[in-house]
Amino acid sequence: MATVSEFAALSELSTSAAPLSREAAYHLLQSDDAALPSLLAAAQSARDKFKPGVITHSRKVFIPLTNLCRDYCGYCTFRRDPGDPGAHTMTPDEVMEVVRAGERMGCTEALFSLGDKPELLFPDMRDTLRHLGYKSTLHYLEAMCEKVLRESSLLPHPNPGLMSTEWLKRLSSVSPSMGLMLETTSDRLLAKNAAHENAPDKIPAKRLRVSEDAGHQKIPFTTGILIGIGETLEERVDTLIAIRDLHLKYGHIQEVIVQNFRAKSKTPMANWPEPDRGDMLRTLAVARLLMPTMNIQAPPNLSDPHYADLLDGGINDWGGVSPLTPDFINPEKPWPHLEQLRHKTAAKGFALKQRLPVYPEFAQQASAHSELLAHKLGTAANADGYARRAA
Repeated sequence: MATVSEFAALSELSTSAAPLSREAAYHLLQSDDAALPSLLAAAQSARDKFKPGVITHSRKVFIPLTNLCRDYCGYCTFRRDPGDPGAHTMTPDEVMEVVRAGERMGCTEALFSLGDKPELLFPDMRDTLRHLGYKSTLHYLEAMCEKVLRESSLLPHPNPGLMSTEWLKRLSSVSPSMGLMLETTSDRLLAKNAAHENAPDKIPAKRLRVSEDAGHQKIPFTTGILIGIGETLEERVDTLIAIRDLHLKYGHIQEVIVQNFRAKSKTPMANWPEPDRGDMLRTLAVARLLMPTMNIQAPPNLSDPHYADLLDGGINDWGGVSPLTPDFINPEKPWPHLEQLRHKTAAKGFALKQRLPVYPEFAQQASAHSELLAHKLGTAANADGYARRAA
């Protein structure tokens, strides 16, 4: 049976046009199996009023520019120290080789992921950057984004970690959108033996500052939460509300990712419990109800083979899916084949549509940052703002 609090929260959904309150969101995250269908129905209704009948994705190549990183998150297998097996910084030729292959497969996004300021910790990275001719990892990233933009049909989407206002401005002229996962607003997770104990760039206030600075600059921005890393349900709600409030203030958050923690061997959190299906669906539904007119995404590969169920939580986007490159952050979780993704999306009653790394409703914001971007977006987009080379 649903509790009195759960019924009250569900009643709030049906009787009020106001945003879902923090208290109601918290109670809904605790809802039992009896209340779950009503919660999911409310989330689906909100999604269908926002963007009916269509689920989007971005066909991308994943470019791990460098996996050297000064942060040691308790769940990460992407990062390396110099000398570790697999430690690598890509050369410009390697970047463009992946980009050219992606072009041939109809990709429109070049997703750059990289460690956060590794040169501040590792002399080896400073030597690598000097050899390549750049002062910092961000200088190198900027150059590679511009190279991709000028020399290919792909559009860059960088995830460079913490950035100053100056770097947000610089990167916004060579990439139509960029991202930084907030993950959580909980400072508790910086404590000893917690997920972010040895991760100086995961301080929530610093990450919120970057998102707010992006808002000041009107930069289309992707952010999101990582659930199941030790946060409480109240803290999970607070993180979602922090994202919502930033968007209400600045109107720049183009996408909110709800990502579920997956345990990885040989990490401090290898034996940490993963969020189950119900936890993920409740979080997605609450995110949708807190943010009824924002784009909400969940990665399909992290819920395979039952990822189609995520649509029941009210998402309207699958995020980036690559027909070429693996998910280097979660290499043990391959992307679904795009035809399978289309089939499973259709089975739930939706058309799958290919978007660019910047959503159609944010393309004008992106174009304002440089003439080059405006030209490239005009070439890449169809009349509705979606990818011209639709899958």
